[in-house]
Amino acid sequence: MKLNNDPMGTAMQDYLQGSKEAKIVVESNLTEDDEIPVAYLFRELDEMPELEHLALEQCRGSILDVGAGAGCHSLVLQERGLDVTALDISAGVAEVLTQRGVRQVLQADVFNLDTPDYDTLLLLMNGIGIAGNLEGLARFLEHAKKLLKPGGQLLLESSDILYMFEDEDGSVLLDLNAGYYGEVRYNMRYKEQQSGEFDWLFIDPSILQDYAEAHGYTFEHLYEGESGNYLARLVRQAD
Repeated sequence: MKLNNDPMGTAMQDYLQGSKEAKIVVESNLTEDDEIPVAYLFRELDEMPELEHLALEQCRGSILDVGAGAGCHSLVLQERGLDVTALDISAGVAEVLTQRGVRQVLQADVFNLDTPDYDTLLLLMNGIGIAGNLEGLARFLEHAKKLLKPGGQLLLESSDILYMFEDEDGSVLLDLNAGYYGEVRYNMRYKEQQSGEFDWLFIDPSILQDYAEAHGYTFEHLYEGESGNYLARLVRQAD
C-alpha cells in the first residue's frame, strides 16, 4: 500500500516489514528537531511507563482509544477482554492496526464521530494535544459529550511545558503577546513524506481543570510522571 503524506502510517508499515531501526523526524517551532524511534510505538505492556499502566487499569466499559497509533494500548485492553475500538485518522495506521489484530478499528477524525457509545475515551501519549489550542480544547470537551455515555470518562495524558521557557536562574521568559505557551506547531517527516504543519496542545493541569469544570466535567489528577507529564480523569456530568 503506497501512502502519500502519511509519515506515521508509512513508518509503521515499514517497521512491520522489517525496518526495525526506522525513525520519524519531529520538527517544531519550540525546539530543535527530535526523532521518534518507530519501535517505541510498538512497545509491549512491560515496556510501558507506570502512567500508562494506571490508565489502562482505569479503563472501563466500552472504550475508544483515540489516536491509537500502532495499537499497543488497544491490544492490551483487547487481551483483557474489554470492548475497545482503536481510532486513528491515518489510513496507513488503520491498516497497521488491522494487521496487528485489533478487532475494532475506525479510520476517522474524532471530530466527525457523533455516536454516544463510549464509557471511556482514552488519550495517551499527550493525546489531548489533538485539540491544538485552548479554543480547540473547549471544542473537544464539548464534542466528547456526544461520544460519552452519561457518567463516562476521559482518561488523558498531557504535560505542562512551562519548564522549557525557564532561564538558567529559574526565571520564566514568556512572550505574553504570543498566546498560550503550550500551543506548539509541529511537522513530522519520514523519508520523503511530511505531515504538514499542525497545532498540538500541552496543557497545564490547573488550566485543564478550569476548562473541564466550565464544560461540565469533574476533574481528577491521577498521576504525575517523571518527565512532568500527568494523567487526568474527566467525568461527564449529567446535563
